[in-house]
This record gives sequence, C-alpha cells and structure tokens, in this order.
Amino acid sequence: MSTLFSSGAAAAPSSTTGDTSKDLEIPANILPSDSVSALAFSPTHDLLAVSSWDGTVRIYEYSSSGNVVGKWMFKCEPKGGGLEHPLCVTWSKDGSALAAGGDGGTIFYLNLAEAGPGGEIKPTLDFKEHQAGVKGLCFFQINGKTMLASGSWDKTLKYWDLPSQGQVGQTIQCAERVYSMDAKNSLLVVATAERHIHIINLEDPTKIYKTIQSPLKWQTRVVSCFTDATGFAVGSIEGRCAIQYADDKQTSLNFSFKCHRQQDPTNRDVAKVYSVNAISFHPEHGTFSTAGSDGTFHFWDKDAKHRLKGYPEVGGSITATSFSRDGNIFAYAISYDWSKGYSANNPQQPIKVKLHPILGDECKPRPGTKKR
Repeated sequence: MSTLFSSGAAAAPSSTTGDTSKDLEIPANILPSDSVSALAFSPTHDLLAVSSWDGTVRIYEYSSSGNVVGKWMFKCEPKGGGLEHPLCVTWSKDGSALAAGGDGGTIFYLNLAEAGPGGEIKPTLDFKEHQAGVKGLCFFQINGKTMLASGSWDKTLKYWDLPSQGQVGQTIQCAERVYSMDAKNSLLVVATAERHIHIINLEDPTKIYKTIQSPLKWQTRVVSCFTDATGFAVGSIEGRCAIQYADDKQTSLNFSFKCHRQQDPTNRDVAKVYSVNAISFHPEHGTFSTAGSDGTFHFWDKDAKHRLKGYPEVGGSITATSFSRDGNIFAYAISYDWSKGYSANNPQQPIKVKLHPILGDECKPRPGTKKR
C-alpha cells in the first residue's frame, strides 16, 4: 500500500514509546452514535466491520491513499421486530460473509454478494436460537465446509451450517455465561464467567477437549488465539494478561504479566488498575496488542517476554482492536466500555475509530526470538 499505510514510510522511533500522530480517524459523520462493541478487518478485502451499541453494524472501505468511506450499514432488527445491540462481529475466512451477534440472542448473517453497491441494507438472514445475548462468533472450516460457532450468555455453544441456518451437532453446555471467544485453525477457545476457559479441537467440535481455570484471579474480559494456534492470550479486569499454551507439554511456557496500570506518583505501593478490553495478534509476526480502559495500547513479543511499544493515552477507553489482513494497519475504537454502568454513559463520552499505520519495527519480534 502507499502513502499513509505504506511499508516504505519513515520508520517509527526506535524507543519503546510509540507515536500516534499519524493515526487516521474515521470521520465522525459516518461513525455509530453509541459505544463500539467490536472491530473486525476482512481477511480478503480492504474492509473494516464495526458493531455498536446503537444497534448497527457498519462496514467501511479504506483505500491506499488513507481515505475511508462508509460502504454498507445494517440495523440489527430481527424479523420478529425490535432492535438488538450487536455484541460481536466476525468475517468468514474467504471474506464473502459476515456475522454479528445481538444482545437478544439473534445471529445476523450478511452475504456480501447480496449486499448491493452500498448504503443501508438488510442482513441476508437472521435467526434466534439462543436465549440470551450472543457474545462470541467464529467462522471455521471442517471437511471443506464453512461453519459458524456461536457462544452466548445462555451458557451454550452452538454450531451452524450457513446460509441454511441449520444447527449442526449437539448444543454444548458451557460452565457459565460466555464472555469471549476466538478460533484459529482447529483451536477454539471459549472464556466464560467465573473464570472458566473451555478449549475445543474443531476437528472434533462437539466435545470440550479440556476446561481450565483462568490463571488470572479476576474476571476474564477477552481471549485471543495465537497466530500459529498453539495457544491463546487471556486479558482480565485486573490489568493483567496471561499467555497459555493448549498442549499440556508446553505448560512450562505459560506466564502472566501486569499491564494497563498507572502508578500513583505519590505512593509506589499504590497503582490504578484498568481492564484489558482487547487483545489482537499480528497476522504475520505473531506479536500481539493489548488495549484497555486506561485508553492506551501496547505491542508485545510473547516469546521474548518483552514490550515492543507502548502508546500514549488516546482520550478514552479502548473497547476493541483489530489488525488488517496484511498487518499494516491496527484499528482501535475509543468509546465507553460500560465499566461504570449504564448511568455513566453520556454524550460526553467519545466515540472514535482510528487506524494506526504499522511503521518500521513496531510489531516485529525481537531478533533471535521464535516467530509464531
């Protein structure tokens, strides 16, 4: 890509403090009107999907010049009536379809071939088989067929053959409400309330391979699979992140670390602790980002146990992040994260989506570390 997102642009400073001065902000007039719940870049096209508590899913198209335009938008209005608020959004592996999960238990599915040239559209189909909000969605391939996994606050995990919307296999009962999900290759990780984490081999998707307790002491906020699918990262409300390997033979490599904390300048024994809201892995380098309620994001090399870059506070909580398919762009959403309840969500809370160009060695692992 050229100009703003060019790999040939001037390298970022070599210090561990990152620069956000070149970040592109999506114009306010095409942004949602309420907090952003999720971001997802298309794996095949220059498209970014944004789900919001205003009841919409918006798809933006970005160009090599750094221009961003609103391509499509649909409201999460089930055929039975009403409006749901999408909690998650994800793309199929071939970029031909998109799915979003509503807080009322409805799954909204969009086939881009039926979306038309642009503007406000209707989802291809919607169906409600969960009894509470759908908090996680992941497309995966099995026996050459594209499937969708859905995890819900109703404590269940279901699999779907789309676009027929037929459920495949038995419903898996989870230990608690599903809070976060991610899949990579044959690895599916489901994080629930009460710090349970289910690990599922998608080659045998109707069984839970094993269940572990989160190594972190407080509520899980997010899970994200490694680029090579050998494990996953966990983020919690306590300002900690854990690195976990799926294979028991690699448990010696597991570790956790503190992040998204602010030291009290007057008392070294006191620190403000912020939630880790989002974790995203770079598709090429296998390094990863964390972003939190403190309004900062950081890039990390898990194999070297090293922070690559830390970025200054962006003016509000970061609720969602995503790397583009080539890893040249890092998107992050600034909006209210509901950490102080409904009453604290007011018009003064910022709503922004920014695109950060990855320059120089920002996300490259330290020399000599194993690439994942």
